[in-house]
Amino acid sequence: MARRQGVGDVGGTVKRVLLRLTTREGVVGWGEAAPWEVFTGTAEGAFAALDRTLRPLILGHPARRIRALAAGLDRALVGHTDAKAAVEMALFDIVGHAAGLPVADLLGGRVRDAIPLSFSIADPDFDADLARMRAMTAQGHRLFKVKTGVRPHAEDVAHLAAIRSEFGDGVDLRVDYNQALAPFGALARLRDVEAFRPTFIEQPVPRRHLDALAALTAALDTPILADESCFDAADVMEVVRRQAADAVSVKLMKCGGMLRAQALMAIADTAGLPGYGGTLWEGGIALAAGTQMIAATPGITLGCEFYMPHHVLTEDVLEAPVPVRDGAVVVPDGPGLGIRVSEAAIRQNARILAEA
Repeated sequence: MARRQGVGDVGGTVKRVLLRLTTREGVVGWGEAAPWEVFTGTAEGAFAALDRTLRPLILGHPARRIRALAAGLDRALVGHTDAKAAVEMALFDIVGHAAGLPVADLLGGRVRDAIPLSFSIADPDFDADLARMRAMTAQGHRLFKVKTGVRPHAEDVAHLAAIRSEFGDGVDLRVDYNQALAPFGALARLRDVEAFRPTFIEQPVPRRHLDALAALTAALDTPILADESCFDAADVMEVVRRQAADAVSVKLMKCGGMLRAQALMAIADTAGLPGYGGTLWEGGIALAAGTQMIAATPGITLGCEFYMPHHVLTEDVLEAPVPVRDGAVVVPDGPGLGIRVSEAAIRQNARILAEA
């Protein structure tokens, strides 16, 4: 499905890197790196990081010593948070299978069994998205996030008006600019958007403009959610210090894994900022990891956008997708990530970029 959003467009294909780790005892764990060129990097870069730099540190390391390995990976390689997240989720998958426990239990235990699912309105064909909304609301979906800033402002306003006119308050409406607005003139546009009562406005200005983001947060009644301005725990500390947002988007590919996501949320919790489960272009493996993480992280209360395998990707590598019921992602309760990977689908679709 073609997608248009402020920081970049996607259509046709997306690239992901799958990681399979196997212990000496034969226990298998799966991980996934899903970078985006305009966000965290390239799939080729993630593959090279795993294959060349991180492989020697991973091989032979005790699977249960996840934090120790994560620290070693950080010392060996700066950045590449997506590749590091893939390693961590594969290790948690292994430990969960060995212990017979879901990853959420390894992260402290569940606080929720289902996570409200948010679908992003980002199709270049707005009428097609309206048709999707009609079908999805009939199935119990309520959360919808409109990607704004890539069309003329008047067109954005007209689309928000059309949604409120047809669905009223029966939907929980959010707005996401993906950094599309310049600070100059942003406030006037966002005041227009406030008329449609969005739950939050996500990342209206570029990530480096924290002072502008703080000014918008102070001026608007609608909460501001930081995404690109908030990659990791250090970023959250700065957002809190400047009072630059009212909520934060948590993405495994940004922060480098589930443990780091929980560390980020510990700071946000202390400051009273709720979290939202964001994504890049992950498939079922990474989204299963995100689901397990959110299930065990109390402060992520604004739902998640883990809709890619169900509504955007035409193919995935799971034997069955993580279930969605009554507008919510159901947290798998099987061991590890709670998924079954299809080796046949991998053989059919994978392209090996380098040989071991």
